Amino acid sequence: MLAAVDHVQLAAPPGSEDALRAYYVDILGMTEIPKPPVLAARGGCWFRAGAVQLHLGVEEDFRPAKKAHPGLRVTDIEAYAARLTARGAKVTWDDNLPGHLRFYSQDPVGNRLEFLQPR
Repeated sequence: MLAAVDHVQLAAPPGSEDALRAYYVDILGMTEIPKPPVLAARGGCWFRAGAVQLHLGVEEDFRPAKKAHPGLRVTDIEAYAARLTARGAKVTWDDNLPGHLRFYSQDPVGNRLEFLQPR
């Protein structure tokens, strides 16, 4: 039986770890968590904020997905969007999901992220 989502894996190109850290830690406010040594040797990095974990794995022939994305629930979405904007991340609001406030942003390698808050 499924109990919860443990993490979401996104892909990234080789050598992008520093740019990913700058976005996920400095802009989104997540904490980097250590990868097990056998996995760390493959590159990439893992991040956590509360129960949310995002894993960024290296993909040699990386191309960001145009539509696929994790949907991340946030509190005080207006303040969170202002945080991202103030730190240089583009925020695109979308009011097409009834009962929710939401916006999209992209990490530095082009991965699409959705941030939403129920009304």
